[in-house]
This record gives sequence, structure tokens and C-alpha cells, in this order.
Amino acid sequence: MGDSDKMNHCKLIFRFFAFTMLLFVNTVISGEDLILWYDSPAVEWTEALPVGNGRLGAMVFGGISSDRLQLNEESVWTGHPVERRNPEARKYLKKVRELLFAGKYSEAQQLAQEKLVGTRLEPGLHTYQTLGDLTFRFENVKKAVDYRRELDLADAVARVSYTIDNIAYKREIFSSAVDQAVVYRMECDKPGKLSFTVTYSRPGNNSKIIILQNNIIATEHIGSGDGVRLEAQIKLLNEGGAVKPVENGLSVENADAVTIILVAATDYRGGDPHALCEKYMAGVSGKTYQNILASHVQDYLNLFNRVELDLGRTDAKYFPTDERINAVKRGSPDPGLIALYFQYGRYLLISSSRPECLPANLQGIWADGLYPPWNADYHININLQMNYWPAEVTNLSECHLPLFDFIDELVPYGRETAKNMYGCDGSVAHHTTDAWHFTEPIGQVHWGLWPQGLSWLSLHLWEHYQFTGDREFLATRAYPVLKEAALFFTDYLVEDPNTGYLVSGPSISPENTYLTADGQRANMCMGPTMDQQIVYDLFGNCINAAEILDKDEKFSNKLRNLRERLAPMRIGGDGRLMEWTEEFQEAEPGHRHISHLFGLHPGRQINNVETPEFMKAARKTIDYRLAHGGGHTGWSRAWIINFFARLLDGEKAFENVLALLSKSTLPNMFDTHPPFQIDGNFGGCAGIAEMLLQSHAGEISLLPALPSAWKDGRVSGLRARGGYTVSMMWKDGVLNSAEIQANLDGICRVRVPAGNAVRNISEAGKDIHFNKNAQGLLVDFQVEKGQTFWLEFE
Repeated sequence: MGDSDKMNHCKLIFRFFAFTMLLFVNTVISGEDLILWYDSPAVEWTEALPVGNGRLGAMVFGGISSDRLQLNEESVWTGHPVERRNPEARKYLKKVRELLFAGKYSEAQQLAQEKLVGTRLEPGLHTYQTLGDLTFRFENVKKAVDYRRELDLADAVARVSYTIDNIAYKREIFSSAVDQAVVYRMECDKPGKLSFTVTYSRPGNNSKIIILQNNIIATEHIGSGDGVRLEAQIKLLNEGGAVKPVENGLSVENADAVTIILVAATDYRGGDPHALCEKYMAGVSGKTYQNILASHVQDYLNLFNRVELDLGRTDAKYFPTDERINAVKRGSPDPGLIALYFQYGRYLLISSSRPECLPANLQGIWADGLYPPWNADYHININLQMNYWPAEVTNLSECHLPLFDFIDELVPYGRETAKNMYGCDGSVAHHTTDAWHFTEPIGQVHWGLWPQGLSWLSLHLWEHYQFTGDREFLATRAYPVLKEAALFFTDYLVEDPNTGYLVSGPSISPENTYLTADGQRANMCMGPTMDQQIVYDLFGNCINAAEILDKDEKFSNKLRNLRERLAPMRIGGDGRLMEWTEEFQEAEPGHRHISHLFGLHPGRQINNVETPEFMKAARKTIDYRLAHGGGHTGWSRAWIINFFARLLDGEKAFENVLALLSKSTLPNMFDTHPPFQIDGNFGGCAGIAEMLLQSHAGEISLLPALPSAWKDGRVSGLRARGGYTVSMMWKDGVLNSAEIQANLDGICRVRVPAGNAVRNISEAGKDIHFNKNAQGLLVDFQVEKGQTFWLEFE
């Protein structure tokens, strides 16, 4: 742009100032906007409301004559570390590759099934399980009125209230990370009107339960001795009235108020469950209820309050949440419900993934019974990764840490698998794992023989560095894992004799199936597109990390040479991105996995700037899948939201947000596969953020996929790669203003939506440059850590 054009677009004002939120002081989210509420107790588990502190969780049913509090502790796992490797795998690896290169796909798959894939244990042998139930039975219960059950995301407290005979009853339930306890408080507005029994139970009735004064203590070695040892302690603190023991529990008569504190622990990490419970209980039971509550809320809000989202509101907020979901199914607009869904995703991540905890599993930390679906394990062919898509962009970086700890624990097991199964250096993991960190391929070829689990997970460490700029983390945590994963593929890649390119394999496009020329169903090939994309990103991230750290130049050069020889993405004759090395006919054209679009999201190979032709191919790929029934699972629909956001199509992204709410959301707003899987909640949350802000292509793109339905709105506190915190306000579909805080030194490149002109820039940097193209206006700033600038638009 020339000087005159610049003057037409903006007036520059340079000044230093402290970080403020001047753009947003006059718009405050109402408390009602952050509440899930219902006018009746939960009957089904998927109607109950979750509370959690990252380690301890509970599902709140809110019954009147009786109530159930279903409990979880993150490490209640059956099983133990066990090797599942097929001992003949290394011997037959070369033969399987030869068959695949020769186009003998069915023969190769049969041999791989017999000789490469390891043992899949029977469901339930190695599984996550419930901690148990607290069951409450209340005396002399008559008809209740003014019933309300709610979960308030503004303080992470579930509440139940109702009135019987002009007596108002209230309960508050939360899980405190500060005190490592689940707290259940009961009150009424007239003295001596609380009478009930509370008992502990666990499916199987194998727990040893003892009653000591006002305490219930339960212990069990789960899995019939093949699993962790657990202990749960429940202390009842009554205000007025009397307490006496009953079978497996306690009875309360004529109390004014009661606080019940539950702590639990296992020996998963080697500690003594009893000693840990004693420590937790001693720390919390001497505090007043109000102090416990206040410290819980303060700790939670330190994370939750970082981001606000307002997409507008309607009178729908005055209706129960389940009715709002049903109304969306009928086509009623409810932007407030979408904002609530977004914040609920952040709430669930805070509640299921805190530092020094296990990562969120397929169900977060909330699972009922002894046999949850898929063992509530860690599927690492998308599901665990999707759980953490919102961690960085929605300003919950600390919640990402449990995943990194888990990856660190996975790597040594992966080294053994790489060496013993493939004869390779480095570390590898396949499609799934569990709390015992197995890394071998198990079960069936069409899901198990996929060696990209660890390599995909390792990209999360690079993303954390991209958002935070934490050089120490890069050096001590991220780079060692990236190098281990990359080192494996320096050995595992082989040259395709038909093309001369390097390919990964044998492998699959996760869980999808193609038809061979003679009509047989098969899954394996050499160099499926997703494998190639992941390895391309992995090598690139490892090279970049080594350059930043000024180390391993020889290894980096090796990766560069290998990456240049990787088989590239290809577009088929119908204009779609090819999923396999040949244009096979798909056996399931509407399959839930759209793995070959990894390069669009969460990868970055496919973008408007560098690969516009692949953007078009990606769009045709998604349209074809949807036309044939794709997106029918919750997490798949969530992925599609992210795809359309990256394609800069806000209307289609919004259409799929509505589909996620109307087709894959349970009454308590849990995502359903079906059955319940939490990944869709996290993927949907991340997709909404991706519609508002993107930063994967080396620039901060403001409102890249804003749908017309979100006509007016604002968001504050989202994070962008490069260490930026971004807030925006828009009206009539046009960006009004943006505030960007720099947490690192560097060049900040901002892409302004097409149709917007910059009216004013106030900032503390210098060397401002402009470049306008079809995608909008690019504005470059040089910034220093701690500076904040804002842009005003017209």
C-alpha cells in the first residue's frame, strides 16, 4: 500500500500504556448465562451434572426422597503393566511390506493380522472404574415445589433447591482442587429439619466398609486383586441434631445443616492410600465450609475467568437446559446456548485435567460402573488429542500438563516396542493405550496397526511451546519427545519401489476401509495420507525446535533430507484428497474418521496461502463425506466444525455446531458418540474458538469464520501462537475493535477480515507495515513482551 492508502485506512498513534480492558468494561456476562439448570432430578446418568477437580469427580443427580452421588477417582484402574507384543512381528515386517508394494493387500493384511498385531485383552480386564456411590435417603418427604437443579460454571458448584411444607432446602456440591475433596453441603431454613441416611457402596460389593464415629471408611483391592488398592473416607460434620452408625453408613436426625467431605486415593503412583486419605482429610476437615468453598472458587476462577464469550442472547436462557437443547433440534436460535457449550467445554477440561493428574480419558474422569465403554481408556488415534485441542487457544495451558506427563511415561514403553517389534530406534505408540502405558498394536489390523499415536501426541508439546514461548519447556520436555518420535521414523520409513518416495508403513487410515480391485475389503497400505502428513509435521517441528535450541544440526539435516523425499499429498481424479496411495473405492464413504484431512486440522500443511489447491480438495472431501452420512458421531462432528473453520466457511461451521448440539448432545450437555464420550465436548469448544481466532499459518487471523448468526458479539482472553492474548468486539457482522497483548517479543502479524478497514491503531511498537490481498488486510507490528495494542475498525 502507498502512503495515501495507509492514511485512508488508519491514523497511527504511538504511545506506551499499561495493559487494560477498556474495550470491554461496559459489557459483562450475566450469571444466568453460565448456568446449566433443570426443573427435575436426574433419572439417567447422562442427566446428572459433573463436578471435578482433575482427580476426584462426582455426578450429581439431585433426588428429593433419595439421592445418588456417583463418584470417580482418576486412577481407579484394574490391570497392571503387561507386554502385548506379537513375538513374530519383526520377522514378518519385511514380508508384509513386500506384499503391500506388490498390491496384494488382502494377503498382506491376513499376514499382518497373524504376525504383527498383538494381544487385545478382553473388555473389562484393564479398565477404568467407578469409585462408588453415596446414596442418601431422606425421611418424611412430601411433595416438593420450586425444584431447581443446576451447575454454575461461574463457580464450579452444583446446587439443588426445593421447598417442602414451607421449608426451603438447599444443597451445594463441588470438588475442590485446593483441598482434594468432594464436598456435599445440605441446609434448610428452619432448625432441626434435616434427617437422612447416607451409605457407601461399590458395584460387586467387595469393598470393606467400617464406620468410625462420624466417618465411613471403604477399602478395596479392585479387579479381584488385579488392579489398584483404593480407599475412600467420608466424614460427616453435622450442625445440630445427632449422628449414629447404620449398615455401611451413617444416619442423621434433626440437624440444622450438614457438610459431608469425601477424600479418596489409590496406590497407582506407589503411595499408601490410607496415608494419603488421612493427609487429605486432616487438611480439609478443620476448615469451615465457607472457607473451603471460597478457596475452591478462587482457585477455579483463576483458570475459568480468563476467557469470556458473548454471542448474543435470547429469552431461551429462562428455560431449562434440556428444553433449550430440544428447542435447537426444532430449529430455534439460541446463541447463548452455544456460548454456554463453549464455556462448558472449558469447565470440563478444568475439572478433569489438572497438573500432576492423569490426562482426561474417553470420559474425562466421569464413568459409571465397572465396565465403561472402550474401558474409558486413552484412544490416541484422535480422541485423546481432541481432548486437548482447546487447552491452549482457550487459555487453559496448565490443563495441558497432564497430557505431557503421560507422554513422558509412555516414551520408555514405546522405545521397547520400537526396538522389539520393528527393530527401530526412537519410540512409537499405536492407536490406543491405558493407565499402564502399553504401546503395542493390538486387536484388529483395521484399528490397531497404526504407528502414529506417539508422533501425533508429540505435536501437542510443540503447540504448547508455540503458544507460550517457554524455551525451558521446549528444551527439557518438548524436544526430547519430538526427537524420540522422529528418530523412530528415520528408521521406519522405507522407499516405495514404485515411486521412489519415502513412505510410512505398514499402516492404515484409522479405522477406515477400502475395496480392492477384486472387491475385497482391506485397510492397510504403505504411506496412507495421514501418516505422511503427521511425519511431515513431526520432522518440521523437530527441525524448528533444534534450530531454536541451537543443537543437533546433523540430525536436523537428516530430517530435512528425509522430509524432502516424503511421498506428497495427492488429489484424485474426482478432485478429492486421496486417503490412500491408490484411488480405492471407499467401503464406507460416510466414515466417521476423516483422517487424511489431518493436514487441514490440526495440522497446517493445507492452508490458503501455501496450498490453495489442497484447500479445494479438502472441501470436496468433506462435502462428499457429509453427503454420505459423515459426522454421525459427536467427536467426528466436532472435527468437522474445525475443518470448516480452517476452510474459512463460517456458515458451514455454524451449521455443524447446530448439528453437534441437536444430534450429539445429551441432556447434561455431555457429548455422545453414542454412547457418552467427552472428546466431542472438547472438540466442539475448540471449533468455536477456531471460528473466532486462528494463528496456525504464521498470522493472527481475526474472526476468520464468523457466521451471520453471530451478528453481534465479543470475546476476550483467547490465546494465539506467538504468545498473544486476543480480545475482540464485533457488530452487524463487522469487527469493531481488537485488543492484543504480547507476552513475548517479536513480530505480530494480524489478518483483518476482508471488508474491514483499520481506522486507528494504538500501540507501543514500531515498524508497522500493511499488505492487502483477497483474504483481507495484513498488519505487521514489532512488539515487546508486556505491551498491549488495540485496533479499531470501520
